[in-house]
Amino acid sequence: MSKFLENQRKSFENLKKYDIIIIVPISDKRKKERGYNQSELLAKEISKILLIEYSKQIIYKIKDTQPQSVLNKRQRQENVKGVYEAKNIEKVRNKKILIIDDIYTTGNTVNECAKVLVQKGIDRKNIGVLTIAKD
Repeated sequence: MSKFLENQRKSFENLKKYDIIIIVPISDKRKKERGYNQSELLAKEISKILLIEYSKQIIYKIKDTQPQSVLNKRQRQENVKGVYEAKNIEKVRNKKILIIDDIYTTGNTVNECAKVLVQKGIDRKNIGVLTIAKD
């Protein structure tokens, strides 16, 4: 996917406006089951290509949840409420932040991640989102 983006020069150029890349985290349980976080893999590659800092120490998942893919739209919104926490906020203050998530369905997950950043004083205008696919 990162090579595909790299070949899409115009789209990829738009990503260069960001100062730092962060990911939507998954629970330790889910990562153990899957063996990886696909958003993290993509973020690392894009970070290398664009020479943009990457950090997985900004947004943390503090509660296990059901996978969003098995829920309807209303359930998805409820499922992610209060699930994420932002830490080390000084690392992203006054920076343009790119949040990477694997799949965008209803937007509830990335919206909740953006919300915890905004609650810590990050300007919503400085937050962008990149997803691998739209469901």
